[in-house]
Amino acid sequence: TECVSGCVCPEGLFDDGRGGCVEHKDCPCIHNNELYSSGDKIKVDCNTCTCQKGIWKCTDDVCYGTCTIYGSGHYNTFDGKFYDFDGSCEYVATQDFCGDKNSSGSFSIITENVPCGTTGVTCSKAIKMFLGVMKTLSNRSATPLCHLGNVGDDVQYWNRTVGLYLVIEASNGVMLIWDKKTTVFIKLSPDYKGKVCGLCGNFDDKANNDFTTRSGLLETNALNFGNSWKQSPMCPDVTEEVKPCDLKPHRKSWAEKECSIIQSEVFKICHSKVNPLPFYEACVHDACSCDSGGDCECFCSAVAAYAQECIKAEACVFWRTPDICPIFCDYYN
Repeated sequence: TECVSGCVCPEGLFDDGRGGCVEHKDCPCIHNNELYSSGDKIKVDCNTCTCQKGIWKCTDDVCYGTCTIYGSGHYNTFDGKFYDFDGSCEYVATQDFCGDKNSSGSFSIITENVPCGTTGVTCSKAIKMFLGVMKTLSNRSATPLCHLGNVGDDVQYWNRTVGLYLVIEASNGVMLIWDKKTTVFIKLSPDYKGKVCGLCGNFDDKANNDFTTRSGLLETNALNFGNSWKQSPMCPDVTEEVKPCDLKPHRKSWAEKECSIIQSEVFKICHSKVNPLPFYEACVHDACSCDSGGDCECFCSAVAAYAQECIKAEACVFWRTPDICPIFCDYYN
C-alpha cells in the first residue's frame, strides 16, 4: 500500500484535538471553542453539563430568566437578544398582560427612559412595578421613591439591600434588582415561559421572535419594536439610531481606551463563555454619550454589565480596583 502523509491515530483511538490519541471514552468536548476533558463539568445557566465520550450530557432543570436593561438604552432579553433602543418615554419592560385588552395577569414592569447627556441617548431613570400594589423606584433623588396604590393586595413582596443593589422579590415569581442608577435586572420564574411580552421579549427560549410588537406582529427593526411598547401615544417615535461617538468624536479615543478593559487580559477567563464584543461596543457608546457629568458612572455600569454576565457563566472576574470603579469599603473596611 502507498504511504499517506500526515499524522493519524492507531486503529481504535481518536484524535483528542491536542495532538494526542485517546480511547473513545476519553474524547474531549468543545464549548465556546475550548476543549474540555472527559468528566469535566460546566454550568449552563442553572444546569450542569458533563463531558462524556465527546458529548455534553446536561441536566434538564428549567431556569429563571433574566432580562437586563442598562446604560443608555441597552437591552438583553430573557432569551439573550442584545439590542439598543433610545426612546424618551415610559415603556413596558415586561408584563404578563399579553394579547387582547381584557387579558389578565399578575404583574407589569414599566421603565421610564429620559435623556442622559446632550447626544440624544436615553437612560432608564425610573422603574414602576405593578404587583397588585404599585411600587416606583427612581434615582432622581437620594432616596428611592415608593408609591403604593390600592389596586389589590393578592401579591406580596419583600425588599432588601444586597451590596450595591436594591432587590424586590414578589410572591408571584417576579424579582427586580436595581443598582439605584441606570441598571435593572428583571428575573422571572420558569412559570412565565412564553407568557410575557414587552421590551424584554417573550421568554420562550427563542431569541429570533423577541421583537414581537404590542399588536402581536413580528418586527425585524428594533426601533419599530421599541416604539410599539410606549405607554403614551403622545411620546414621539424613535426614528433613527443615535451614534454618540459620531456626534462627540473627541470623546471616542478616551471611550475606546477605557472600555478596552472588557477585551483585555482582566476578563480573559470570561471571553470564551460570554462574547465581549457587544458589551465593549455598548461601553464605548455609553462613554461617548455621558457628556453632562457622570462619565465614570456610565463607564462603570457598562463594564459591570459584562461582569454580571460573566458571573452567570461561572467566570468570576475581580475587575474593580482603587483606580477603576472602586467600591471603597471593599478596600478600606
